[in-house]
Amino acid sequence: MRASAMQRSIGTVIKKTQALTVHDVARLAGVSTMTVSRAINTPDKVSPLTLQKVKQVVAQIGYVPNAMASGLRLSRAKLVAAVLPTLTGPVFQETVRSLASALDQAGYQLMIGQTGYETSREDALLDAVIRRRPDGIVLVGILHSVEGRRQLLSSGIPVVETWDLTPTPIDMLVGFSHERIGESVCRFLAGKGYRRPVLLTASDPRAQRRLEGFRRAAGTLGLEVPAVVVDAPTTLASGRSAIAETLALYPQTDAVFCSSDMLALGVLIELNARGLVVPRDMGVVGLGDIEFARSLDPPLTTVKIDGVRMGELAAQLIVSRSQGVRIDQHIVDIGFEIVERDST
Repeated sequence: MRASAMQRSIGTVIKKTQALTVHDVARLAGVSTMTVSRAINTPDKVSPLTLQKVKQVVAQIGYVPNAMASGLRLSRAKLVAAVLPTLTGPVFQETVRSLASALDQAGYQLMIGQTGYETSREDALLDAVIRRRPDGIVLVGILHSVEGRRQLLSSGIPVVETWDLTPTPIDMLVGFSHERIGESVCRFLAGKGYRRPVLLTASDPRAQRRLEGFRRAAGTLGLEVPAVVVDAPTTLASGRSAIAETLALYPQTDAVFCSSDMLALGVLIELNARGLVVPRDMGVVGLGDIEFARSLDPPLTTVKIDGVRMGELAAQLIVSRSQGVRIDQHIVDIGFEIVERDST
């Protein structure tokens, strides 16, 4: 069946790389821009037939209305939005601080939103953010819903994804491979002589990919690796309960890899309360290298992520793109480092 004229026009519009505008909607719907504005903002003032036509076009091309009232916005907002899964966990704090500082030096302000670990909440927040047309959006992670990805692609707003790695980012990316972290920690523990490791892992997708990487490396070493899963974001309390469960289920465990330093702190406290000595009775590895990691007793072996550099690079990419500078390197892998201390 041949495509209709409207379908062919819609296909042409969707292929555009710049942000979709109210003029695109008006042209495809065969109405004026004023009618489109009324259909979006005061639908009761538009006939049902016209309203249905406008809604159909909006849905098909993925147009996102601009809540900034286009005629009143005479200059750039100089505003960047950061969308994080949690504001309470310390693991993202370095990235946020350096992002805010670098943006401030360039004359931009940072707005922060929290989504939790549910894509539905991220979609709702992204919709609110995009309607305000910030100069850029910084996201933690790469796993977004189909609707969230559509919104971001359709908006034309510069986007930087962080704390993850993929060859197909929405726009730009500064991050690292969680799978490679899992593989590297597994080989590190095996090299230290640990043969019965257990992963204490959060339930979020990034932590699960570290688990996959760890198990892949363990398979090549002839090791079987069980896992104890806790809810994200991880806490000191969940670390204590997770190691208690580990000792009950897997009493021969000789090392644990925790999906955060906070989880590892809970593990150290619980092991000490039970009279077990680290690393003599069990090795412990965390992730994040938060400030307290080196001050623990014993100091914590952990995976260091350069959150400062990640925030600075994300800010540079957003500012450059918002000022019309061409970006040649859209993906930056900052890597990671295993910092060995006395807990292993």
